[in-house]
Amino acid sequence: MVKNRQGIVELGFAAPAGMPGGIEVLDLDRVRGRVGGGPQRPTFHHLLSLRAGTLRHTVDFAAVMLTPGRWLWVRPGQVQQWGDPGTAEGTLVLFEPDFLDPATAAAVHLDDPHAAVVHDPAPSEQAALVDSVTHLDRVFTGPGRMPIEVRQAILRHLLSVLLLQLAPTGGGPHGGDTFLRFRDAVERDFNRNRRLEDYAHRLGYSARTLSRATQAAAGVNAKDYIDRRVVLEAKRLLAHSEHTAAQIAARLGFTSATNFSKYFHQRTGVTPIMFRGTVRP
Repeated sequence: MVKNRQGIVELGFAAPAGMPGGIEVLDLDRVRGRVGGGPQRPTFHHLLSLRAGTLRHTVDFAAVMLTPGRWLWVRPGQVQQWGDPGTAEGTLVLFEPDFLDPATAAAVHLDDPHAAVVHDPAPSEQAALVDSVTHLDRVFTGPGRMPIEVRQAILRHLLSVLLLQLAPTGGGPHGGDTFLRFRDAVERDFNRNRRLEDYAHRLGYSARTLSRATQAAAGVNAKDYIDRRVVLEAKRLLAHSEHTAAQIAARLGFTSATNFSKYFHQRTGVTPIMFRGTVRP
């Protein structure tokens, strides 16, 4: 399924005819004719590695420069925008959220909305990762002499190996218990509460303790962490939905569109309407 909504392309997974369901492995050469220049919001995972060249990619409105040895992992619901692949060479693995077995999905924190987008494995780990993705590609693209359900099971195991190798370099949640509790509380309540003091009181910490933990784990203080999550959701709603600024303000717990616009402008440098105009020309 591909749906265009005001410049945002919503992508649903569709397995190639005659191939195992839930996964597709593509050489970047084949991707060139399939990706557009506009924002996309896929319902499935994208795992991309380069063998040569560079590629600029944008995920949730943040630019990433990919080079050989770096891995990009875009998760369902995130907004991505492809740059020109140019002469870059690499492999793209697409897979649906339920393709992995539950144990592997839990081990690699498949549904973690805070997981890293870019992974930089140590040089000593690179060869094993390249071997894993090469083997995965070979099985997917090779002649289909085995029953399709057997081929699918092999692909599931090979993808599990690849992701388990990537997970220790950034695939799971980071930070101590204090930060993780705060992070989960923000994810649950950011659209109702932006006050750091309220989170601190509810979790039984001081605001200073939360800020120290968040600074150590995420590189920003606790109040900025809350604000970044609110701004990200506002950007997603502005980009994906037909809601007015007033409706988005209400969904995010603001008392008026004016307060929301002021808050957004202070943290991004543009008004909500200006931002929408840049992503939905």
